[in-house]
Amino acid sequence: MEAVFSALAHASRRHILLVLRYRGGEMTAGEIAQRFACSWPTTTRHLRVLEDAGLVTVEKRGRERVYRLAQERLSRVTSRWLQPFAE
Repeated sequence: MEAVFSALAHASRRHILLVLRYRGGEMTAGEIAQRFACSWPTTTRHLRVLEDAGLVTVEKRGRERVYRLAQERLSRVTSRWLQPFAE
């Protein structure tokens, strides 16, 4: 849970998750990088943090890396954390 909230602490990573969500849940690294003003190394570091937290999965397709939103994990972790506040 700590890794998820640490990943969500940065606005750019939250933006990446939103872009993935509203673009069908799957995009190449290049497509993601085109949507941000930061450098390619910065974008890949953000993607790695999201991958390490289990919020995205990555699949190599030829020379491309395709990132997919791990919607179920994101929902499970955030709802578990919010549950005490709902009661």
